Amino acid sequence: MTDKPPPEILTLERVPTPIGEALVVSDEAGVLRAFNWRDYEPAMRRWLSRRYGSVPVSEGRGPLRMKIEAYFSGDVGVLGVIPWQGAGTAFQRSVWAALCSIPPGETLSYAGLAARIGRPTAVRAVGLANGSNPVSLVVPCHRVIGSNGSLTGYGGGLERKRWLLEHEGARFVGAP
Repeated sequence: MTDKPPPEILTLERVPTPIGEALVVSDEAGVLRAFNWRDYEPAMRRWLSRRYGSVPVSEGRGPLRMKIEAYFSGDVGVLGVIPWQGAGTAFQRSVWAALCSIPPGETLSYAGLAARIGRPTAVRAVGLANGSNPVSLVVPCHRVIGSNGSLTGYGGGLERKRWLLEHEGARFVGAP
């Protein structure tokens, strides 16, 4: 996570992927500010408006396309080098930073994530912070699964979560 000033302009790039069109929003410095899927575009635009107010969002070619395409082509480690900025509380940012410590091909339970940030009784709060991650995929909330190894909620849908985890070679209940 980077600590950048508010952007002056945001660029929304639409990137085709095997699991749907990705919406990649970056600032003029190439920092990822939002990531979502086309079927969640209205919610993402509302979030951008609440977070960035009058900062213009223009559609065009952004600087992160090649890295997103590299991930979907098999370079699952490339997500770790994408600079990002997530607008959230200190607690949310601590959860998001911990998410980034889960390597590709591995998973962690919500309870494990709560323990990792030193708040073992905050499992529900960790789940809420995980669900409000504005830069999903890059901050890999899809790597969090149930304590029993099963897939649990993902803002982009469970089928996308399943695909992402299989793409990364992760083990979970129901994996081939």
